[in-house]
Amino acid sequence: MKTPDIVLDTNVIISAQRSQRGAAAKLMSLIGTGRFEIHLSVSLALEYENVLRRQSNVLRLTREDVSDLIDALCTLSHHHKIYFLWRPQLRDAGDELVLELAVAAKCNYIVTYNRKDFAGAEKFGLKVVTPKEFLQEIGELK
Repeated sequence: MKTPDIVLDTNVIISAQRSQRGAAAKLMSLIGTGRFEIHLSVSLALEYENVLRRQSNVLRLTREDVSDLIDALCTLSHHHKIYFLWRPQLRDAGDELVLELAVAAKCNYIVTYNRKDFAGAEKFGLKVVTPKEFLQEIGELK
């Protein structure tokens, strides 16, 4: 089986920081192990950083923690420049950058807790799944 290519929605990154016992944290712990490949664009990395910084007090993260997490994600991901925009495709304009990256990177999955926000992604050949569903698909959860 080909290694799955994925894009992580920002809510997965935040959820992994909120609870170390959930599916999002398990998924994050598997980044870089070869079970799947993550893809990232500059705009999505900036989105991750912005949201993590805004919620840093609630998440109990220092500026250095946020920088370290973003650096790790950048190091472990495949980078893509997005040269085209098809907006609007989704009902939430904030999710367009995730869809554009997934299509440009020819990913198999968008991993998110807000599946309904990505209605229509299937027309691009993308499967929209939660972290738990993705972990089940790759055999990491029963």
